[in-house]
Amino acid sequence: MSPPNKGTDMDPKSEITLHTGKKMPVLGLGTWQLTNDTAGTVAAALELGYAMIDTSGDYGTQPGIADGINRSGIERADFFLVTKVEETDDAYLATRKNLDELRLDYADLMLIHRPPRAGAGEDLWQGLIRAKEDGLAKDIGVSNYSIDLIDALIEATDEVPTVNQIEWSPFGYSDGMMRYAQEKKIVIQAYSPLTRTRRLRDETLAGIAAKYRKSPAQVLIRWNLQRGSAPLPKANQRQHLEENIAVFDFDIGEEDLETLNRLNERYSSLGTLPYI
Repeated sequence: MSPPNKGTDMDPKSEITLHTGKKMPVLGLGTWQLTNDTAGTVAAALELGYAMIDTSGDYGTQPGIADGINRSGIERADFFLVTKVEETDDAYLATRKNLDELRLDYADLMLIHRPPRAGAGEDLWQGLIRAKEDGLAKDIGVSNYSIDLIDALIEATDEVPTVNQIEWSPFGYSDGMMRYAQEKKIVIQAYSPLTRTRRLRDETLAGIAAKYRKSPAQVLIRWNLQRGSAPLPKANQRQHLEENIAVFDFDIGEEDLETLNRLNERYSSLGTLPYI
C-alpha cells in the first residue's frame, strides 16, 4: 500500500513522474460512453482545469475530443492525452489511426486496451514500442493486465509499461497489484473510480463523505489520490465536472482511509477484475 498523499499538497495540475522521467497529471477525465456532446464536455473540462483526457479507439469519442480541444484553444503542451489500441489491432497502424481521429501529432500515453485472448500480446507491445520510437507516443502502457501478463511483456522486450489502467475503487482493488506496481514503478490509472455510480449509496462511504462535507464521489476520487493511483472519473454535466475536480482541499484521515480500504470485496462494475 502506498503512503497517503496529502490533498492540500496537490492541485489539478499536480503530476506523477513516470519511470521514463516524463510527467503525467494526477487526475483526468474519462470519456467512455461520453458520446452526448463530447466536444462541449471536453472543452468545459479543459476550461475547468482538467489536464488529462482519456479515450480509446473503440469509444467513438475521439473526433469529438478533437473538436473539444480545438474549441478550448488550449496549447498542445498543456494537456495530456491517453488513448488505446485494441487487442485485435496492428498496434502501430492503430496508433496512427487514433492520432488521425484526434487530429494530433502524438499521444502522451498509448495503451494496449486489453490483453488478447491468448498470451500477453507481445506483438502489440512491439508495435507500441515502435510507435514510441517514432515519436507517435511519448509513453506506452497497458490496461486490464494482470501481473503475470505484464511480466510476460517485460520478459519478451525489456520494456516496462509506465501505466496499468485498471478498474480501481475502495470496493475493488488489489494490494498485491499495488505492491507490484510500486516495485516496477508502474503507475495505476483508475478507470470507473466512481463504480459507475453503483456504490455511491454505500452507508460507510456516505458516512465518511458527510464527515468531510464532501460527496461520496469526491471521497472515492480523493481515496485514489491518497493511495497513489491516478483516477479518471467520467462526467457529462458541468456540475459533475466541477464536483470531481474539487478534491484538493481536504485530506482523508488515516483511520477513515483504512475504513475505506476495508470495503474491498473485489467488486467490479464489469463483473470481474481482470488483474486478480
